[in-house]
Amino acid sequence: MANVVHMPALSDTMEEGTLVAWHKKVGDSVESGELLAEIETDKAVMEFQSFFDGVLLHIGVNEGESVPVDAVIAVIGQEGEDYQSLLDGAASDAGAAEPAETPAPEVLEAVEAPLSEAAPTTAATASGDDRIKASPLAKAMAKEEGIDLGQVKGTGDDGRIVKRDIEAYLKQPKPAAPQPVAQPAAPVALPEPEGQYEDTKVSQMRKTIARRLSQSKYTAPHFYLTMEINMDKLIAARQQIKQLTETKISFNDFVVKAAAKALQAHPNINAAWMGDAIRTYSYVNMGVAVAIDEGLVVPVVRNADAKSLSQIATEIRELAGKARDRKLTPDEMSGNTFTISNLGMFGIDEFTAIINSPDACILAVGAIQPKLVLSDGAVKETQVMKVTLSCDHRVVDGASGAKFLQTLKSILEEPMRLII
Repeated sequence: MANVVHMPALSDTMEEGTLVAWHKKVGDSVESGELLAEIETDKAVMEFQSFFDGVLLHIGVNEGESVPVDAVIAVIGQEGEDYQSLLDGAASDAGAAEPAETPAPEVLEAVEAPLSEAAPTTAATASGDDRIKASPLAKAMAKEEGIDLGQVKGTGDDGRIVKRDIEAYLKQPKPAAPQPVAQPAAPVALPEPEGQYEDTKVSQMRKTIARRLSQSKYTAPHFYLTMEINMDKLIAARQQIKQLTETKISFNDFVVKAAAKALQAHPNINAAWMGDAIRTYSYVNMGVAVAIDEGLVVPVVRNADAKSLSQIATEIRELAGKARDRKLTPDEMSGNTFTISNLGMFGIDEFTAIINSPDACILAVGAIQPKLVLSDGAVKETQVMKVTLSCDHRVVDGASGAKFLQTLKSILEEPMRLII
């Protein structure tokens, strides 16, 4: 018996998927567990393995096309098997799942009725002038003056319209004639803009990034705290560490480790808004933003507070490589409790980042820059770095965020605290 293959939900937030590549064509044999296709989810490109044995009888989605989760993408069965009834059944089920909204019967009747029947009318116009009670003279006067007898109130017997009623109607002030409405000027034909442009189809990942960041920005009340950190001692410490290990440790690795240590002292920052509760984590899963062509992804270093600088550096480098190759798994991009976004390598002095929901905070890290300061009566050059903490005001207050930054500053300015 043939089996319908549906677009799978390959992540907990996936709503639709893009068929990147088919690894089988119609007529090919397929075994359960064999690679059938590659599908782009909202987080990564995933390999999709067949659940059925048989022959690929039908492909319902072309490469590059996007369809919702549960849509039919293929049929697998026995060679020559009739599968059209299965496709018809799947289409019927999809239609039955969301019945069209039908107007109430009275609404349909009103829509279908001619306008002249649906519009309210006076008794006079509904029955016609020949059924209005009026004297022959009044009728003749009304015809000569172009008067609608339905607009005239009769004062004769049983409401009969007589001569005096026509005369009284003629003496009534007439409404002002409608003024002609100025017609808008004809639109001026504007010249076509010069130059060329290109529309790029939005990937599933970019759609999800846009949706989640918009939701975070407009639902979480953001506020921002910026602090300047002296990096002289950390720069010197990094030079010493280079001589002790083959592992390349970046300034961002130091920030990740320092932030994880600071979060241990300020668990109220390592938290999330859950709607009816504030969740405070006893562990630190550090999200580290990585820029790729499709946007920004956030792989997660789990238990960063319990890992050494070398471990953090190695793990971040591996995760960043997988991110650029679109090989991150959903598990590697979930479970964050705090996030760091660093644009210092691009020369950005400082910036504000949008909170990576459901985290309560995100730390934006700028470049290390030289600065002249006055110390002991002398001007000297020092190296400083600015960081900005974006906070969800539903979870974090200004004083709490400031205390966290003070702790982070003290750790980075005395880097020996990272190994104590």
